[in-house]
Amino acid sequence: MSIVFEKPHALTDAPFHYCPGCTHGIIHRLVAEAIDELGIEGKTVGVAPVGCAVMAYDYFACDMVEAAHGRAPAIATGLKRAMPENIIFTYQGDGDLASIGMAETVHSATRNENITVIFVNNAIYGMTGGQMAPTSLPGQVTQTSPYGRDVTQCGFPIRVCEMLSTLDGPEYIARVAVNNVKNVRAAKAAIKKAFENQIAGKGFSLVEVISSCPTNWGMTPDKALEWVQDKMIPYYPLGVYKDRSAKEETK
Repeated sequence: MSIVFEKPHALTDAPFHYCPGCTHGIIHRLVAEAIDELGIEGKTVGVAPVGCAVMAYDYFACDMVEAAHGRAPAIATGLKRAMPENIIFTYQGDGDLASIGMAETVHSATRNENITVIFVNNAIYGMTGGQMAPTSLPGQVTQTSPYGRDVTQCGFPIRVCEMLSTLDGPEYIARVAVNNVKNVRAAKAAIKKAFENQIAGKGFSLVEVISSCPTNWGMTPDKALEWVQDKMIPYYPLGVYKDRSAKEETK
């Protein structure tokens, strides 16, 4: 009997610790599938963040490095410059990347560092109990905004893809989601392209993945996926925000 579906080789056998309905597991699989298909596991180094994915080193079969909170792009920059033949990726949440790590994100992007960034946006601080994040939506109820995010006091959510796409440096900026089969397939293609860009030496690629957090949103897993579709995607439209190679090919 032929095997038609199995666990990617780039994932270990360790069970995920994520909450029921969390889509980190889907995103992990997509990253691992891309690594498998490109045949780069033996030379790939991942950088794990502080956040829900802090134990990503248990799940990916490639070498992993733990970064201080928000500093993953800086660590990835050092790894890539020291070992340019290796494939370096970071896996970061919105609190890690878009709050304490925003400077590292912006400056690695504007320098067009040849790294791949997987940015998981679930609009909340997941690991620490559900506080308001830089990406929490206007009016969104969190532990630190019990009456909803007040933009007059807290400002508006940060649209990372839109912001980074204004920089001259980055090669590829895209936003995807994993709330249904169609979007999962598109997310897989974007993640694989981000790795391919690095292999080709094209520079900085970031894929933002709209994800769900049923536990801290106070929803069932199915309702959380509906909330992604009805609330998050309208505020964070999916699509490719910058693809320098594609633009050059059309000239």
